[in-house]
Amino acid sequence: MTSILSAIKHPVFEQKELNVFIKRDDLIHPIISGNKWRKLKHNLLQAKAENKNTIISFGGAFSNHIHALAYACKINDLNCIGIIRGEQQYQNNFTLSWAKHWGMQLKFVDRKTYKLRNDENYLQALQQQYPQAMIVPEGGSNTLALEGVAEVITELLQQVNYDYLLTPVGSGGTLAGLIKADSNQHKILGIAVLKQDGYLKDEVNKLLGTEHSKFNNWQIMNDFHRGGYGKYKTEDASRILDFINTSGIPFEPVYSGKMILALLDLITQDYFPKGATIVLLHTGGIQGLGGMAERGLIDASLWPVPNRVDI
Repeated sequence: MTSILSAIKHPVFEQKELNVFIKRDDLIHPIISGNKWRKLKHNLLQAKAENKNTIISFGGAFSNHIHALAYACKINDLNCIGIIRGEQQYQNNFTLSWAKHWGMQLKFVDRKTYKLRNDENYLQALQQQYPQAMIVPEGGSNTLALEGVAEVITELLQQVNYDYLLTPVGSGGTLAGLIKADSNQHKILGIAVLKQDGYLKDEVNKLLGTEHSKFNNWQIMNDFHRGGYGKYKTEDASRILDFINTSGIPFEPVYSGKMILALLDLITQDYFPKGATIVLLHTGGIQGLGGMAERGLIDASLWPVPNRVDI
């Protein structure tokens, strides 16, 4: 399914003579939106090809990945187990109540156990416990995910001639998929949404595999996380809301919103040459606003908070 590409008008873009577009992957599907659709597509196809009947994956109590995975498994007639970092008290929040509603079995673990989510021995034991299951990493980021994300590049080549492609980076799968498919044709900028010291670059290179050194036209920008994962200042929120009102496009302050702030800051710093064409990849995640409103972290009257409407 091809997502639309829309031009964005903004005074600063005109002032700096930049052409800015946004690839609306948030509109791919009302539930499995953004990069989740892309990353899960080939994982689910592989699970069916291997006659697996269950998907097991990992996430926090407000995870976009867990929310999307639950619905994706429902419509693909697969059982689903979510290993959730946090306490059982979260099971009725905006995100997990829907995951349960769509059939996901929730297993809550403490932070120490959750840190083992990439540990080989832990994963082997989990596989032995559920031999008919396919285990998908946190965020859906694995080599199968790269195949789905690659379709973004294929679509863009049919839609626009561009110089830069920006995407928020949380686990590295989307960025790795873009880098591999693009093969040094465009400058790809990953906006890290969390504090890290080279961790994400290592994760991306692992996903790219033995050929990672041949991909050299990309970088992860680490100065725009706004204080860490899920953190931002009142001023940041105001700037994102202003951009939402100007563009008419929904964003949230954890992923896509930080990409927007990074774009505006980079433009102010004259990072992009005049006449450059920039594409932003909207990776979805709007469902996360439901949990933020529920916790009183945002004013639901100001943000594009999704309704609790079942599909």
